[in-house]
Amino acid sequence: MTFLIHGATGAQGSPVVSALLASGASVSAAVRDPSAYSGGASPVAVDLTSVDSLEAAYREADGVFVHLPVGPPDLQLAHARTVVEAVTRARPARVVMSTSGAPLDDRDGAASVLWTGLQASGASVAAVAPKLYLENLLLPTVTASIQDEHVLRYPIRADYAISWSSHLDVADAVARLLQDASVTGVVGVGALPGLVGSDLAAGFSARLGQEVRFEAQSPDAFGALIEPLFGKAGSDPVVASYRWRAGQPSELIDPVTSAQERLDLVPRTVEEWLHEVSD
Repeated sequence: MTFLIHGATGAQGSPVVSALLASGASVSAAVRDPSAYSGGASPVAVDLTSVDSLEAAYREADGVFVHLPVGPPDLQLAHARTVVEAVTRARPARVVMSTSGAPLDDRDGAASVLWTGLQASGASVAAVAPKLYLENLLLPTVTASIQDEHVLRYPIRADYAISWSSHLDVADAVARLLQDASVTGVVGVGALPGLVGSDLAAGFSARLGQEVRFEAQSPDAFGALIEPLFGKAGSDPVVASYRWRAGQPSELIDPVTSAQERLDLVPRTVEEWLHEVSD
């Protein structure tokens, strides 16, 4: 079986490619420019703005992994509709998407439009639904205070429990779902019970061999640090998401539909994740 992976050169698609190749699967990388691809999969040219381009690529695949690239909401919506139309026409045997942390109950959101459309396409579909990525803790603005002050400073309350996951955890779930079509619907990916600030700091302490403490940061202070990296248009939605979190009790996946329950997959601890990404 051949699996086509969107974003094969990116933070999420690349580990999916690696997980599938490690299992012995045949993998195609959906990329804009095949000549620039240097990974282990076979590159296939695709254009997310063209239904015909995607349909042709999907017809050659037994399974497809799709997640929407970061961008303005209207562009993400356009991409979602293009993917849905291409899947509906090509009817690959299996499609797995990632919500990338976006809520599926927002009917006007791109992730929700993509999920609703895929469910109506006639293909066998599943969605992995992470909450917040551990990779966010590797931003230079975060690691600087860990290195210089031994402080993990992040814009969440110290008691705010989150089902944190890594791109590696999501990749494991996607690879399993692509190869096992018996599991459909939504699969939550992340830690259970959720991790609070001190849990994150303990993982860094264990990995670094020195005490790291957690310190809550305001969303606006975090935004001021990341704006030079992502620009105002990129940082404003991030700041808004952390303001929203400030009014929530927690951010946890449903144990009943978790990868732990549905796939028998346990996410990495913070220390385990740090060990893998540091090698």
